[in-house]
Amino acid sequence: MTKGGKLIIFSAPSGSGKTTIVRHLLEQEDLNLAFSVSATSRPKRGKEKHGEHYYFLSVPEFKDHIKNDDFLEWEEVYRDSFYGTLKSEVERLWAEGKNVIFDIDVVGGLRIKKKFPEQTLAVFVKPPSVDELKIRLKKRSTESEDKINMRVAKASVELATAPQFDKIIKNYDLDVALAEAYQMVAEYVGVTDE
Repeated sequence: MTKGGKLIIFSAPSGSGKTTIVRHLLEQEDLNLAFSVSATSRPKRGKEKHGEHYYFLSVPEFKDHIKNDDFLEWEEVYRDSFYGTLKSEVERLWAEGKNVIFDIDVVGGLRIKKKFPEQTLAVFVKPPSVDELKIRLKKRSTESEDKINMRVAKASVELATAPQFDKIIKNYDLDVALAEAYQMVAEYVGVTDE
């Protein structure tokens, strides 16, 4: 895979606010960011669109991409529920001269950091508490109680990986977290205050 621009990873347990932070950063034109759309074998939720929110693949299609070494990183998060980053997606964005930003799980984020240590800023978004996470996940109303409990259990394990990231943002106050995230990324990509 050819080396292009910079990679900015935002990882966190579900419900920590990483997607909100990433969306905010994408709106800041001076950062020259483009979103890396992940591939998944899970079904679409709500109004999700193929190629915009995820590349939705069947389990056999996903496994074919694994066999062909098409992924920068991939993981089977739950049984037959795969997520991954297609190399072609990152190369496409680099070809457009963009810095690539990821909203990705902890394991995938650390794998990318390991492959591209010099080009990657890995940021962990920490929620106020596991209890607060559960409240946020319930407010979404997108998943069953069982799924929420699975995500909360996984969150405890993910929180333990925070020290492996370059930076940690504590998302107790969203406005503060957004400002911190902007400052970190602006410094990393070389945006200077005029």
